[in-house]
Amino acid sequence: MFDLLIKNARLQQGLMDIGIKDGKIKSLRRNIDTEATVEIDAEGNFVIPPFVDPHFHLDATLSYGQPRVNQSGTLLEGIEIWGELKPTQTIEDFRDRALEFCRWSVARGTLGLRSHVDITDDRLLAVEALLDVRETMKPYMDIQLVAFPQDGFLRSPKSKENLLRALDMGVDVVGGIPHFERTMGEGGNSVRQLCEIAADKCLLVDMHCDESDDPLSRHIESLSAETMRLGMQGRVTGSHLTSMHSMDNYYVSKLMPLMVEAQMHVVANPLINITLQGRHDSYPKRRGMTRVKELFEAGINVAFGHDCVMDPWYSLGSHDMLEVAGMGLHVGQMTGVEQIQSCFDAVTKNGAEIMKLEGYGIEPGNDANLVILDCKSAFDAIRLRPARLKVIRRGKVIAETQKSHPTVILNGETHEVDFVPAGMKV
Repeated sequence: MFDLLIKNARLQQGLMDIGIKDGKIKSLRRNIDTEATVEIDAEGNFVIPPFVDPHFHLDATLSYGQPRVNQSGTLLEGIEIWGELKPTQTIEDFRDRALEFCRWSVARGTLGLRSHVDITDDRLLAVEALLDVRETMKPYMDIQLVAFPQDGFLRSPKSKENLLRALDMGVDVVGGIPHFERTMGEGGNSVRQLCEIAADKCLLVDMHCDESDDPLSRHIESLSAETMRLGMQGRVTGSHLTSMHSMDNYYVSKLMPLMVEAQMHVVANPLINITLQGRHDSYPKRRGMTRVKELFEAGINVAFGHDCVMDPWYSLGSHDMLEVAGMGLHVGQMTGVEQIQSCFDAVTKNGAEIMKLEGYGIEPGNDANLVILDCKSAFDAIRLRPARLKVIRRGKVIAETQKSHPTVILNGETHEVDFVPAGMKV
């Protein structure tokens, strides 16, 4: 007997039944007739592994307007406001905002989250709070924490000491922000030191890298080279990389093979990148998002992150990763069939690969972490941003939303509208 049996689940390979026992997927085939304690009819709707957000800031989330709103909309004013807010925050402030946000994430079917946590506040209150949040939410979602020197690893006097303390407390990943150091040389020096710390401790690396419109901000080159030097291929992520948007094409043609050789992962943050970048431009204005399409074509693993929700840098959002995928698709002009699928992968399996999530994916033996979407395909998921009918964690439903198709009344006749053309209905 299964604990849970999901009937008529539409997967990439077609309609399947999913048998679940002890929190694991035990069977995946058509027409399973084994009894189950609980049975759910997916009614032919699209069933996917959970959404994954590999780049976020839980310590700042839901702080919009505290102590003031970012009027210029720039990265630097956001950092300035965050510097004003940090000293006023308590452990409870950090924890309560993060926990509320995690409830939003679960409701949206996002059960994998990598969050950077600022370690330049000597009190490390945010670290303490988010370690508690990670433990509290462990039954419901996987959270990784990145030790992030927001004010610069070399620029902020006690960053190295604080970063090492944070890692000793249990933070998972080594972070950095080389483009925010005082000089290009210091940025490169910070990359080298941080990668050496990670290599010594056998940890993953995820650096805010080249989040700038400056085509000469080339710390991703240094990060790739250090990855090779230290034998850390496949364990290092460059986040943002917005300077690549403005780089000379010939230089990029040399850079990408180095990134491929280093097995570099990349996280683009479409909503934030196009909001914060290009602020010094008049017209034409640069989009700012890194070269996602070209990185995909080069064989580099690219994921999309939300980065911010209602904080000093971004006033909007509800942590819908399908909104992120849709924005990435539009900004990157990726409207081909395979490109749309790549954008869906960028908010699911690609982020799981970056986070090294074990047991991810709909295969026998993997964790029974699933989302039933009110649609029939990845194409329609991005197009419609449908309801998450059921969110399942280790075989148990932890969130659900009712179907909500509108009806229209025309000439006395009532019609349900599902926004799917008649010729495309499955």
